[in-house]
Amino acid sequence: MSGGLKMANQTAKHVREYGGILAVPEKKVLIWLAERMPARVNSDHLTIIGLVSMFAAGGCFWLARWNRYALFAVVAALALNWFGDSLDGTLARVRNRQRVRYGYYVDHVIDLAGTAALLAGMALSGFMTPLIAAALLSAYVIVAAETFLATHVRQVFQLSRFGFGPTELRIVLSVGALRLFITPWAHLGGSRFLLFDIGGIVAIAGLLAAFLFSAVFNTCRLYKEEPLS
Repeated sequence: MSGGLKMANQTAKHVREYGGILAVPEKKVLIWLAERMPARVNSDHLTIIGLVSMFAAGGCFWLARWNRYALFAVVAALALNWFGDSLDGTLARVRNRQRVRYGYYVDHVIDLAGTAALLAGMALSGFMTPLIAAALLSAYVIVAAETFLATHVRQVFQLSRFGFGPTELRIVLSVGALRLFITPWAHLGGSRFLLFDIGGIVAIAGLLAAFLFSAVFNTCRLYKEEPLS
């Protein structure tokens, strides 16, 4: 076996850690859904649903610039994204039809593309300053890159940080989208700001904090695990 393939296999054989607030009930719901999914539906179908729905969410944010009723479609698209993106892997595990390296690679490529599409739609919507949307995407990519590196060297893939994972973030974003239907503005310290600008800055700070915490933690742990003789 070549060195590159050996390293790829090691990365694929990782343990998934999901410490999100909703992790326990979500897992039960996903298994329940997977056990009742029609045989003609497979994981690839669900993956496509997850990707298309995230692009739809970004597109609906953009359309909401002219018609705020599109924000309700954003919520529906995020719910559909949860269904496809969260259930595809569970379905594969329940049916024992896993393709570990393929699933790992495709899932995260789609996550990156979908997040970029979502934030592009938010930047074009007028509800978030484009510069903040770009900074948020950059922060997300930094965290994703560190997570991929940590998965490779420690064989542990963390799906959440500080109790927040993809599901919790979808819920927060959905609540924010519904709030936008009423008003896109928020008052802070006597001044008026775009609600999603405030949310974006908070998210950037959270992502950077998660990056620093994980980078320091993993560096210290690896330093202890690989002492110089």
